[in-house]
Amino acid sequence: MARVNCHLIGTGPRRLEKPARAKVTAKPPDGKAGSRQITAARLSSSALKRFLQSGIGAALAWVAASLTLAAALAPWAYQGGKWLAAVAGARELPGWLESVAGSCERAGLDRYFDRSLLFSALVLLPFLLRRVRGIGRENAGLRHVRARFSGASVAAQIFIGCAIAGGLLAAMGVLLHLAGAYQLHADLPEAGKFLRKALIPAVAAPLVEEWLFRGMLLGLWLHFSRPAFAALGTSLVFAFVHFLKPPDGFEIVDPTHLLAGFELLGKILLHFTHPLFFVTDFATLFVVGLILAWARLRTGALWFSIGLHAGWVLAFKGFNLLFRAVDPHALRPWGIGESLKSGMLPLLMLALTALVCHYALRPFSRASR
Repeated sequence: MARVNCHLIGTGPRRLEKPARAKVTAKPPDGKAGSRQITAARLSSSALKRFLQSGIGAALAWVAASLTLAAALAPWAYQGGKWLAAVAGARELPGWLESVAGSCERAGLDRYFDRSLLFSALVLLPFLLRRVRGIGRENAGLRHVRARFSGASVAAQIFIGCAIAGGLLAAMGVLLHLAGAYQLHADLPEAGKFLRKALIPAVAAPLVEEWLFRGMLLGLWLHFSRPAFAALGTSLVFAFVHFLKPPDGFEIVDPTHLLAGFELLGKILLHFTHPLFFVTDFATLFVVGLILAWARLRTGALWFSIGLHAGWVLAFKGFNLLFRAVDPHALRPWGIGESLKSGMLPLLMLALTALVCHYALRPFSRASR
């Protein structure tokens, strides 16, 4: 049988060719608009990376880590405190330990969270300081030189700042008493109680907080941004930290639960969503932080800020020991809140304080030296 040449006849089997797929390529952004978008994205990423590697980024990471660790430790601290209170009720303990056990029995979860936060901040502080020293070596040329004053000038700054802040706040309290918003306590405090509740906090709190916020934190922020933005950022952190308390009437069903601390932290953060709280409470502490930061920047030292802070603490604590709020009153809650540090009237008093400080700071400002 003759062989048939399929190639010659043209009827042989043919290979099926796959249809060509259309190549999909991403269309690059058109012209200058696309170039601007790419440049903006790169700058944003670079700025975020620079912020996270900066001193202020390390400080904010320290705050976040301290809050997280405190939320995890609070239920355990609560259980330990209640155990100590139970032991003190079952057998006799030394006097000082009996006092501690009594405080543990009265304290709620929020108090244990406060102490856990202080412990967490101290434990994590060496990591922050190590990071800050590294950044300081990298940015040695950007370091802001602090001013030095004589002993007499330091004493004058502390005294003048204390007199201005404490005097104006006490004067506002007396005027509110005359307006009927406050009245004297029936039992006036003893000298020992006034010393513990007013004088000691007026010395300790300004030294610690001014070193932390206007010394270390503001100094870190000055490496990263301009003085105005550094003062704003530091003041926001200062006000935020002072209001790490849950709203009134909060309730934690099971304080011993492992996640009870995080539940409490959520309630604390929810507190910042109330408009009245922002206007009457948060804004006041924010302005206080601004005035303290402004005094630090203008003098190049912490002494005047320490004096202002001490005056406010002394007047506030002392007034609370002598007077109690009258509620309801026509000035509440917007004019004056629950205390002398909340409301629109304290904001006006702070504006007057800033005006007086503007003239009082002239002999100690950098521009005059």
